[in-house]
Amino acid sequence: MRRAAATPKPQAQFAQNWRHLHDQAGEVAELAELSGEKFEGEIAAFPGNLSDAGKTAQELAWQGIEDIDAMLQPGLTALRTITARGQDASVPALALWREFHCARGAMLRLIGVDHSAALGRNAA
Repeated sequence: MRRAAATPKPQAQFAQNWRHLHDQAGEVAELAELSGEKFEGEIAAFPGNLSDAGKTAQELAWQGIEDIDAMLQPGLTALRTITARGQDASVPALALWREFHCARGAMLRLIGVDHSAALGRNAA
């Protein structure tokens, strides 16, 4: 369930959740046989930069965190199950990684950062 809009949301918790999503995405990338993406630069700075973006952008970012987590949790469970069965999970992992990348890109655009070109570099 979504948090009420009036509920204060600590930036430290957002930063922790943001990092956790990227840790999960790293696992997805590994299963997709992609090179790891470094958590640095504009991606790592996003939680701090978001504080200047206003309340609406912050609320959208919290919703984005929840939505991405809701996508990654069952996706990773399925990928782990496929792998545990000895099957190749690279194709579904690549699809999940691309979904993560697109959703994260939408969040980054809240502060004017466009990382859409990175998808082509990492998926090659």
